[in-house]
Amino acid sequence: MQYKIFWCKTNKYYTEKWLNTKYLEDRMWVFVASCIVTEKAKSKWLKFVISTIEDFESEEAKLYLSGCWTIKKWDLADDFYVTYPELQKFKEKIVLLWEDPIKEWIQEKIEKLKSKSLFTRKYLIIQNWCDNYCTFCVTIQARWGHTSRETEEIINEINDFVQSGWKEVVITGTNLWAWWTKNTKNYGETKFAELLDLILKETSIERLRISSLWVEYINKELLETLKDPRIYAHLHLSIQSGSDKILKLMNRNYSRNELIGKLEEIRKIKRIDWVMLSIWADFIVWFPGEEDSDFNDTLDIIRRFQITKVHAFPFSKHENRDSIPAAKFPNQIKNHIKSERMKDILKAWENIRNQFLSDNSNKELKLLIEKTNWETFSGWSENYIFLNEKNFETALPAEIKRWNIIKGIYRYIPEIKDENSDSWF
Repeated sequence: MQYKIFWCKTNKYYTEKWLNTKYLEDRMWVFVASCIVTEKAKSKWLKFVISTIEDFESEEAKLYLSGCWTIKKWDLADDFYVTYPELQKFKEKIVLLWEDPIKEWIQEKIEKLKSKSLFTRKYLIIQNWCDNYCTFCVTIQARWGHTSRETEEIINEINDFVQSGWKEVVITGTNLWAWWTKNTKNYGETKFAELLDLILKETSIERLRISSLWVEYINKELLETLKDPRIYAHLHLSIQSGSDKILKLMNRNYSRNELIGKLEEIRKIKRIDWVMLSIWADFIVWFPGEEDSDFNDTLDIIRRFQITKVHAFPFSKHENRDSIPAAKFPNQIKNHIKSERMKDILKAWENIRNQFLSDNSNKELKLLIEKTNWETFSGWSENYIFLNEKNFETALPAEIKRWNIIKGIYRYIPEIKDENSDSWF
């Protein structure tokens, strides 16, 4: 079956799960994982769905649609075709699916995942949904209340991955650091550090990567755990803004001063393997009421704490679905201001990224090989630097084989760009 995934790691996890179900086992059409995080994401998957169905040559062909757009309050959205009337005429060709396949459809043997794998690394959801109600967020309307997976289930799934030959697991979720809290606002209750310790003790997974982190969950226990060489020297932070005023308007759970304090603690981390920590971060630009001083506060955070990659999302009103509070806020940003601010944020990020790569030059790193073809190979280091045969001198002997982890020396070459460096703008 052909497939197309839009945006998040959660979609990657559930797509692989769906494509290894008995329900889709013998169906040779198209599976699409939709996304609602931004207007851009929505327009992309909608355009893809329409063009794909219009190109169907068989009358029996079907498009199986999953992801955020098909669900509402955990169940299938009963107003799906009201929200998207342009898909109404394709209704007979579309099969709406839940985000997560029902247990009866999931194949029992994990070994089959390897032969049908979509990715070199395994994505593992430990938590889903959120209770925070940020004023810019529409996914709360699809996912609703926060839930956590059981410890034993998580450990067993990782051990199954290891037995199938996997070297890297990416832990993900809607607000994964809220794992085992009663509510995602109760960030003092998080048991995520304890979970990481347990994974390191009870599994032999070689690489453990943590996806998006909410600032308010950062604590001493988590920072200590991040020193372990088996955990990526990389954090992806959900910051959204560096301005006190905008953070309050967004209904975030931290102030600018608290954000600065957390980032200062992160930058003090000294890992056991001495690998330099990379920090990626999400920001929403053009949020209603964002003045020059607010935007400069965000730029200050990026520069002061050396954010090595910026995912800058334009504010989306989500006008073709249930409204979000921020869409009704006054002082919406004008287009010419948007353009100027985007140039500033892109320039700041590129300078920091190039300096980070230069600082890592001539250092020993480890590469998980994701692609190989004859004498070429590529993949990512443990601090998320894109490596290939041109900028990575392997330590001998090294078997150049997909899924292998090899050591070598990184050489900074400015012309080499990240292979999957989406602009996000």
